[in-house]
Amino acid sequence: MHFQIKEVHFFYMKCTEIIKNIENWAPKEIAWQKDNVGLQIGDTDKRIKNILLCLDFNENVIDEALNKNCNLIISHHPFFFSPIKKIDISNDRNSRLIQKLIKNDIILYSAHTNLDYAKDGVSFQLAKKLDLQNIDFLVNLQSNQFKISVFVPEEFCEKVAQAIFNAGGGVIGEYTGCSFRTMGNGSFKGSINTHPFKGKNDKYEFVDEVKLEVVIERWNLNSVLSEIKKVHPYEEFAYDVVQLDNLNINYGIGAVGYLPKNYNLNDFLDLVSHKLKVKNFRYTNGKKSLIKKVAVCGGSGSEYLHNAVSNNCDAFITADIRYHTFQDAMEQILLIDAGHYETEIFSLNEIKRRIILQLGQNKNIKVNLFNGSTNPVIFYNYKE
Repeated sequence: MHFQIKEVHFFYMKCTEIIKNIENWAPKEIAWQKDNVGLQIGDTDKRIKNILLCLDFNENVIDEALNKNCNLIISHHPFFFSPIKKIDISNDRNSRLIQKLIKNDIILYSAHTNLDYAKDGVSFQLAKKLDLQNIDFLVNLQSNQFKISVFVPEEFCEKVAQAIFNAGGGVIGEYTGCSFRTMGNGSFKGSINTHPFKGKNDKYEFVDEVKLEVVIERWNLNSVLSEIKKVHPYEEFAYDVVQLDNLNINYGIGAVGYLPKNYNLNDFLDLVSHKLKVKNFRYTNGKKSLIKKVAVCGGSGSEYLHNAVSNNCDAFITADIRYHTFQDAMEQILLIDAGHYETEIFSLNEIKRRIILQLGQNKNIKVNLFNGSTNPVIFYNYKE
């Protein structure tokens, strides 16, 4: 009797691969400089079992992670904002959470302001939830890019260009592979110890070259230079690096877009309540009777009120708004405080979508949204 053994394939993915996917979209380097994004606790070289996504990390989250056999938790808000002075298991809640994570070999990773500043991040997801169209950043980040110019023989130009593109260079908005190329004439004289790619050593030479210019993000500079060195034919290649003061259209703060139709005040307030699933929120009236152009900033974004006003927006939705900020907005723009948690929670859906897309046919790893709420704010409704 012959038995046919069915071959079973197991698919594995390491935590580092998940993190790389997230940080290709929302690089840590764009985060607010005082923020603590990235790995909080754990070994990123571990193989992933299942994943749990949450806005805030607490004991209920870790309990659900254990129930669903998740060894990677991704939170929006970092667990650690300040340096830890001691781990006191008996008297400190966070210390007990640290112990529980380590005991159960669970990795905790956070994507905070880098997710706020990424395209399709927190504010873009809030804008999409409100059905806004033609969405763009409310405020673009600035002065975090370089332009690199490298001089290369024409026949090697495309090879060098592709190396730069593969290292993250040449991205401008929705366009990739962006460069500018100028033909020119270079000169050199190598010592007797050199081995020129073209010409001879100890002789003054002229060669036809291309000046290849590409915009790169500041944090990609070292990797770009390293990749150029691998493929450039010269022993010593010439290049310029110029810091740019340009607005970076790839990353920014908040979002602005247009409703598919004009809304009067009450209908727009109903729309916000329905779409964001909030029954209670604070607002102050603007100067326009119809709402069409809307700015949003998930989380605490009231400092960008003047940007929404200067962009001629009819309404601005954010959270954690102070009393005097409402005063500043009166008769200028409809200003809505829809809640910190409520304006950020939808970003988890996009993280889930991107990880599932990365996993492809790998059905062994489940990506879960935390089943409860981590919102510390509770509204009291008095009933007579």
